[in-house]
Amino acid sequence: MELMALLYDILQKARKEGLMSIEKDVEEPESSPIFQKYPTVSGDHHVVEFITDYLRMMVSGNLNAHEIESLMESEIETHHHEANAPAMAITRLAGALPAFGIVAAVLGVVNTMGSVGQPPQILGAMIGSALVGTFLGILLAYAVVEPLGGLLEQKVEDDSKELQCIKTTLLASMQGYAPQVAVEFGRKVLYSTDRPTFLELESHVKGRK
Repeated sequence: MELMALLYDILQKARKEGLMSIEKDVEEPESSPIFQKYPTVSGDHHVVEFITDYLRMMVSGNLNAHEIESLMESEIETHHHEANAPAMAITRLAGALPAFGIVAAVLGVVNTMGSVGQPPQILGAMIGSALVGTFLGILLAYAVVEPLGGLLEQKVEDDSKELQCIKTTLLASMQGYAPQVAVEFGRKVLYSTDRPTFLELESHVKGRK
């Protein structure tokens, strides 16, 4: 909600007063009244940097919408790959843990075979230890580590969707759409679980004025 309200405010200012009017907001977002109205967004340096970088290009007027769109897509893809690296590492770890369980079972059997002459209660304890290692490997892989990797992947997707919302809004503005229409383009990009309704967004923007 704050992200779209911020985009609306800055595009509305650019439309009313000209693109050069937002130059100071773009160059110094930490002291910009518009950015400071929305602390959740201004506290995320990745989002602020993404917005200000492409607004700066819009102000300079040296690139057209197609060129900026290509740059945005490349940056979002790079951000996605970088942010996804920890999730991929955890997923690989989840795949290795069942192998750890198998190794534990084999070592337990080998250890037990070397103690064949021991009483049944001792052999039972040794076999039980081997099975515990197998159980732990499978449990940690499928009940802990793999779900954690999935959660990190979902977080990365959510962050990428935020950048896609910014991209769609700014491109719509460059193509001549009014701020409220450009923001509506961006709103449609969001997941339905995060997407505010048109009336909710309109009420939020009016409440911030």
